[in-house]
Amino acid sequence: MPDHSSVRVHSSVWVHMGQGHSTLTTCRGSSMMTSFNEVNVIRQLGICLLGLVCLLSTSLAAAEPTTTGAEVTALQISPAVIELDGQNRRQQLVVTATSPTGLQFDVTHLCELVVRQPTVATIQGSLILGTASGTTDLEIHYGGQQHATQVVVTDLETYPAIDFQNDIMPLFSKRGCNSGGCHGKQSGQNGFKLSVFGFDARADYGALLKEARGRRIFPAAPERSLLLRKAIGTVPHGGGARMTPDSLDAELLVQWIYQGMPWGSPNAPRVTRIEIDPAERVLQPGSEQQLRVTAIFNNGSRRDVTSEAAYTSNAELVAQTNQTGRIATGNRPGEAAITINYMGHVGAARMLIPRSQSDNENTPPPVHNRIDELVLNKLDKLRITPSELCDDATFFRRIHLHTLGSLPDPSALRSFLKDDASDKRRLAVDRVLKRDEYTDFWTLKWADIMMVNAETLGERGAYALHTWLRQQFATNRPYDEWVRELLTASGNSGKYGPVNFFRGEQTKEDLTKTISQAFLGIRMDCAQCHHHPFEKWGQEDFYGMAGFFNGLEKKTLQDSNPYDNSADRELVFHRGFRETQHPTTGVPVPMRAPGGPLITAAMVDDQDPRVLLADWTTADDNPYFARLVVNRIWKSFMGRALVEPEDDLRSTNPATNEPLLDYLAEQMVSSGFDLKAVMRMIMQSRTYQLSSQTNATNRDDNQNFSHFVVKRLPAEVLLDAISKATGTPDSFDGMPKGTRAIQLWDNRMPSYFLETFGRSERKSPCECAKSSEPTMAQALHLMNAPEIDAKISHPEGRLAKLQAETISDEKLVEELCLAVLGRFPGDKEKRVAGTLFRDYPRPQAAEDFLWALLNSYDFLFIR
Repeated sequence: MPDHSSVRVHSSVWVHMGQGHSTLTTCRGSSMMTSFNEVNVIRQLGICLLGLVCLLSTSLAAAEPTTTGAEVTALQISPAVIELDGQNRRQQLVVTATSPTGLQFDVTHLCELVVRQPTVATIQGSLILGTASGTTDLEIHYGGQQHATQVVVTDLETYPAIDFQNDIMPLFSKRGCNSGGCHGKQSGQNGFKLSVFGFDARADYGALLKEARGRRIFPAAPERSLLLRKAIGTVPHGGGARMTPDSLDAELLVQWIYQGMPWGSPNAPRVTRIEIDPAERVLQPGSEQQLRVTAIFNNGSRRDVTSEAAYTSNAELVAQTNQTGRIATGNRPGEAAITINYMGHVGAARMLIPRSQSDNENTPPPVHNRIDELVLNKLDKLRITPSELCDDATFFRRIHLHTLGSLPDPSALRSFLKDDASDKRRLAVDRVLKRDEYTDFWTLKWADIMMVNAETLGERGAYALHTWLRQQFATNRPYDEWVRELLTASGNSGKYGPVNFFRGEQTKEDLTKTISQAFLGIRMDCAQCHHHPFEKWGQEDFYGMAGFFNGLEKKTLQDSNPYDNSADRELVFHRGFRETQHPTTGVPVPMRAPGGPLITAAMVDDQDPRVLLADWTTADDNPYFARLVVNRIWKSFMGRALVEPEDDLRSTNPATNEPLLDYLAEQMVSSGFDLKAVMRMIMQSRTYQLSSQTNATNRDDNQNFSHFVVKRLPAEVLLDAISKATGTPDSFDGMPKGTRAIQLWDNRMPSYFLETFGRSERKSPCECAKSSEPTMAQALHLMNAPEIDAKISHPEGRLAKLQAETISDEKLVEELCLAVLGRFPGDKEKRVAGTLFRDYPRPQAAEDFLWALLNSYDFLFIR
């Protein structure tokens, strides 16, 4: 036998995958050879299900800007006036040129900078530094244009008073010294520990000056201090040199020691926010953009901190950044958000990179609703042409799987395909939203988010909460109403479902993280211990939120039934306002939701403070509540959220289409938080109905919904799909026969299939807990599991019933394709089926063909 890899397809068929052909060999030893390209079903079996998934990565190098030396009509410099106050002050310049066509592009590192009086100021790269007090002009020359601005240098004879928090702490953050992988980790590094991300400046000050008998600082000879020598690499340092001896940062450390290592005045100005210039810019492929970052202090003063801030890109294949704020784009169109972090203050600069040119000038596609207009506005800026509409069969299958978690019935599919009405897709959307399976499927989704888990809630509690959730979706109750009821729930956990949300192992800290993430899209985990590295939240915000749950108590209920598991029932109630202490300082933390109003004891009085939390959370003007739920819904239907991850609505993690997210949130509020109304709007949009087949302009677009994003069926949906396609219902322990996987209330229900295909463990409110990554175990199970074999050959299954009818082979193949793939057979399926039915007995050929369809790409994925 040739040296090919082989996998079992069925008890009587093996597939050998060589180069260019696939061989089907029966147990009798006979074989048939067909073109590899012709046997599409078998090809997908070999490629998709064995997990041979290639992730193509592009090496992004900063190409020379295409605008070098180009003719320009104007130059602009930022800031317009440059003021340097004291030694060690610098100013980052940003120079923008305008082309004759109106295109703006960065020439900061391409232009010629001339200081008219070098005794006053000097240029280092694109930084300007003072050399003596005075005034001079700075001239910029590029592309035949000249622009001048004034430079004012004052107090250069004195070195500004150094403040540890304002000046020294940013050095540790910028150089990564206080990161979790270095001195910021819990045990520190080589005996030296800093607070992670600099959240405790006072402790870091003590570590530098007092620990290890003060060996890190040498006041008598600052240049010989161990702190400096390790930083510049003149003595061995595990982290290597973090700065050069002649740098301004090294000078700052030396001057701080010369000044007596001051902590700083208690009245010293503190940073309140940062400004980024430019905050948005359209860049060409293969170009650059310099950023400028300014810190704004509480006394109104401003300081350039471009060199002290830290930079990261959320899409490095689109745009990369170095640690001086210099951005380089590659040749891939898209959008990148550059996150800037300075002393716990964060911001983002958005860079839009369109295609260099549009490959076709087709007439703009029609729009079905406002969603399409907003998507097309973004695609026009990127010069991307959306894909064509998907066919009717694909659309019909898509809306059933997304809305119901179920395959369409073949009879309903036939009727839909025969319908010639122009509004048949709109009517089909209305019909699926009225189906009972909607309740089952969306209850499953929210049971994952709300962690309905019998292991932590007990069987009675988990069942009660799941039943209550079903009632909300069955009646299409407004989302804000049932969330409000959930957040304020009190009572008997055995009788009142929503109260179980507060049970299990949930402490007030757990509830803070869960509720913030599940209903606000705010991930507070980091803020429990230190300031969030990419957000504005700190420990005060975390424990302010925890205060709402500080008086929450649970009491085990006893009853006279000796067979009752009394620990499975608890009375949950709130005792009213309770102060929450800061874990480090012990100072009471005011009660406040993240970004919400301050709550005082007088406002709460004797009532449950969760009522005030629920009022603010579900308010129409809450900046997070509606945006999060529409972002979740969008991802469920479109395969990718507008903000990824879908429950991480950071300011430094902007949506790929902010106007669209704002619009959807507005529609959610205006509809009275009707979830179905937003789902209907999405499914009726042309954007949702696009094909997954790409064109030359959108092949690399994975952010902007120019084509449909293909996703594998979730574990429960896939199991139900196999059962429905084969006509053989599953059996689950303790559940009525015919119960579908999407109807299970207990995620511990034994099922090797569900475990293998990644059902949620419900230990986190994140939907990411449900895995969709392909594995070898999944491929082998689909191709060789006795359970699937039994479903295919079941005497009361779909195939047995079809074979009992007097229908032709062609009709049999058609019925199987409609049931499994949701479409009529194509030429490839017909060719494969023709070969099988020609060379093997009909029962065997039919079973092999059905099994191959169940392993095909078109079955396993929502396309």
